[in-house]
Amino acid sequence: MSHAAITGWGKCLPPAVLSNADLATFLDTSDEWILSRTGMRERRISHVPAIDMAAVASARALACAGLDSKDLDLIVYGSCSSDEQVPNSASGVQVLLGARNAGAMDINTACTSFLYGLSAASAMVRSGVVRNALVIGVELISPYMDWENRNVSVLFGDGAAAVILQSSESELGVLGEHLGCFADARQTLRVRGMGCSYANQGVQYGDTLWDFDGQEIFRRAVKGMAQATEKALARCGITTDQIDLMVPHQANLRIIESVAKYAGIPMSKVFLTVERYGNMSAATVPVALVEALEAGRVKPGATILMPGFGGGLTVCSHVVRWGDRVTPLGLSPAELAPNARTALEMVNDIRARRSAHGASERGLMAPRFAETRLAD
Repeated sequence: MSHAAITGWGKCLPPAVLSNADLATFLDTSDEWILSRTGMRERRISHVPAIDMAAVASARALACAGLDSKDLDLIVYGSCSSDEQVPNSASGVQVLLGARNAGAMDINTACTSFLYGLSAASAMVRSGVVRNALVIGVELISPYMDWENRNVSVLFGDGAAAVILQSSESELGVLGEHLGCFADARQTLRVRGMGCSYANQGVQYGDTLWDFDGQEIFRRAVKGMAQATEKALARCGITTDQIDLMVPHQANLRIIESVAKYAGIPMSKVFLTVERYGNMSAATVPVALVEALEAGRVKPGATILMPGFGGGLTVCSHVVRWGDRVTPLGLSPAELAPNARTALEMVNDIRARRSAHGASERGLMAPRFAETRLAD
C-alpha cells in the first residue's frame, strides 16, 4: 500500500509586525490585557496578496523536497480568505510556480483548511490518483478584519506555509485522522460580508462585521479537538504517551493548554507560535510545523499530533509519522516583494479606507499590494 510522506516544507511570513502596543494606539486595550487572555504579543500583516505568500512558501517547500514544480500532480490551497473566488487561488499559485502539470483546487474549512487539505491530498496519493502533491495553508485576514472590534482584531494575523507529499512504500505521513463539525454552532464564528448572501442584508462584500462568541467557541474548540484526538489515536492504535510532539492550531494559548490537558500531553511536548504570530487561521499548523523542524523539535521517525478547529465549527486531529529527513535538500531564492510600510501604517490605511467610503462602498475598495515575483 502506498503512503503519502511529507518530504518538503516551507513557510512565508510577511516582515511587518503588528504588536500589542500598536493595537493599543486605536483600541481600548494593552499588551497585558491581550497577553493574559490570548498568549499573543504580536502578529504579521501582509503587504502582498495571499497567493504571493503561498507561492513563496511553496517554492521553498519544493526546494526542500528536491522537486521541480513540473513534478507536481496536485496543488491544494487551504484558506478562508482567498484573493479571488473565480478563478480559484490554487491556479494562481500554479502560474507563479510554473507547475503546469498539476491539478489545482481550493479547500475552505476556515482554520482547519490546511489539515482538511492534508487529508484530501494524502488520500489521493494513497489511492494512486497523484504521486506528488503540494498542500498549502495561507491566510490574508487583515483586509477583511473589523479593526474596531477588539474581540477579534487582537487575534488574527497573516502568513503561509506549505508541505510536499510524495508517494512512499514506507508507513509515513498521515497514519490516521478524524474530521468533524459542530454545525449547530456555526453561527458562533461568522464573518458577515465575506459572501454573496450579505448583499441582500445591507452588508457589502468586504465590509465585514464579525460575530464571535468567545466563550462558546472556547468550549466547543476544546471539546472538539480533544474528542477528535481521542478518535484519531484510537484509529491508529496509538496512545498519547507515544506522541513525540503536538503541533496544534494556534488560536489561543488557553485553548491549547486545555486540549493538551484533556489529551494527557505535557506542555513540554507542545510546540507554540501563538505568542509571535497570533492566529493565522489555516496557516497556523503548517507554520508551526516548519518552525518545529527549524528548531530541531521534530526528530527522525517522530509521531506528531496535529489537532485543529475552525469556523463551521469544523474540528479535526491528525496523527503523522515523520520520515528520516528533518533538514531541507535545497533552498529556494524566492522572496516577497520589498515592503517599506510598517504594519501599523497598513492597518491604519485599511481603517481609513473603510471609514472614508462608508458601508455601501467598502466592498469595492481593493487592498493595495506590492508585486511579488518568484526567482527564476
